[in-house]
Amino acid sequence: MNTSLGRMELMFQRPYYLSKLIEFKDTDFIKIITGVRRSGKSVLLMLYKEYLIKNGIDKDHIIYINFESFTYQTINNENMLREALTELIPHDDNKIYFLFDEIQLVEGWQRVINGLRVSFNSDLVVTGSNANMLSGEIATLLSGRYIEIPIYPLSFSEFLMFKNIDKNSRLIDQAYEEYEKYGGFPSVVLADENIKDTILSGIFDTIVLNDVALRSGIKDPAVLKAIIRFLADNVGQLVNSSKIANTLKSEGIKTSVHTVNRYLDMLENGYLFYRAQQYDIRGRDYLRTNGKYFIVDSGLRRNAIGRKDGNYSNRLENIVYIELLKRGYTIDVGRLDNKEIDFIAKKLDEIIYIQVTYELPQNNHETDNLLHIKDNYKKIVITGRYYDITQIDGIHIIYIVDWLLGKK
Repeated sequence: MNTSLGRMELMFQRPYYLSKLIEFKDTDFIKIITGVRRSGKSVLLMLYKEYLIKNGIDKDHIIYINFESFTYQTINNENMLREALTELIPHDDNKIYFLFDEIQLVEGWQRVINGLRVSFNSDLVVTGSNANMLSGEIATLLSGRYIEIPIYPLSFSEFLMFKNIDKNSRLIDQAYEEYEKYGGFPSVVLADENIKDTILSGIFDTIVLNDVALRSGIKDPAVLKAIIRFLADNVGQLVNSSKIANTLKSEGIKTSVHTVNRYLDMLENGYLFYRAQQYDIRGRDYLRTNGKYFIVDSGLRRNAIGRKDGNYSNRLENIVYIELLKRGYTIDVGRLDNKEIDFIAKKLDEIIYIQVTYELPQNNHETDNLLHIKDNYKKIVITGRYYDITQIDGIHIIYIVDWLLGKK
């Protein structure tokens, strides 16, 4: 956060995520902000700190620790953390706001957090870059006592806000092309174009080498990087671990299905990839077969596969999938007999069936699949090209840019 880019990021609000923190302020819930590295967790924590100060909280009752900072990077176990906190905690009964950044770097942090929750009049917010922090001991110690706030790289709406581009501007399609090419990591969005790829490479290496390989004890990340390249080049395609292992072997990379499965779990835990399961709409059950993997950011996808173009429809699917995640949906890939439905998006009682296509085919195949679903939930087709038509057979047709901006 000491870099000029970090200071620039602080100038921009993330109101959706900040409102989530504020909503649970002064409740018994521990707020756990999760997400891929460099997606804005640290900035969100600083924005929350600024909010607290502006709303009358004394600075000495806000304890902020970044475990990657020079001051605190040597704290790596619970005893050292307790010792540091003993020096920082004020001796009165007023509420203390604890803000801990990248807390998964401290072994045994769950017990310290639970101790603070039990022993002090406190409000606790922590961030982490690995899903493992939400399993194991925390699930036992803090069960029912925490809420997860997942954060992602910028949505297209946030991207426009960062770039100060009006949603109705003529520049909107050009802005989308940049967003699709370089993605939504705040530091990339704010950088000059000539250094965007360099920053993306740095983010990619940090995630792969630090958050996945190093944390999992992988000494040779060659197989891991090969799996990432395969997944990034096949976003939106049905794949399984056997197919991945066989592809790598054909390229002269020795691996096994077991190793591939282990690495796939690591990539999901590092929030780099997300897996969508296949759901049988007629049988109302999940299929134990192939799934689809999607990468958290389109800029990272391009970086992982060597910045080559093409594969427009699958890239489009990836952007739609991640946007649905940002909007709070759980997403499956639909199967109806021998027909595929790209996405079934669910949130509470809401269900949306979505087909994604770069351009509408002459045979209306994209709407045909949706018409076979005999329920009354919303059905839409999202296109990569703009069309004047808004409906086919009662199914909404919407241009990707309009959909990303929430236009109907």
